[in-house]
Amino acid sequence: MTKSTSLFLAAVVAVGMMSTTASADIKKGQKTYLKTCKNCHGNGTKGAAMHTQDEWDDLFANNGEKMIKAHANDKSAAYFGGETFKGDAADLRDFLHEYGNDSGNVPSCG
Repeated sequence: MTKSTSLFLAAVVAVGMMSTTASADIKKGQKTYLKTCKNCHGNGTKGAAMHTQDEWDDLFANNGEKMIKAHANDKSAAYFGGETFKGDAADLRDFLHEYGNDSGNVPSCG
């Protein structure tokens, strides 16, 4: 492989990683968690530790289908079934994934 091809592939990988990271906002997800989830699931540290990173990915797959189903019969059903959740889901998923119980990370505030 030529040097220019290697550099091009490295650039493609770097740009791909940056765009994935920039697609959602962990801090915004934390604010959403504190606003919508804390009352039932406790602070962010406790709530995020309810599942592993892979489990959070699974719960938020298919537009949060499993999250919506899990909350269908409780007081938050309107939020999870509505447009607000659709707008918040990527940020909330990133927050919960970042601090999942197997991540080794702990949120700084709540």
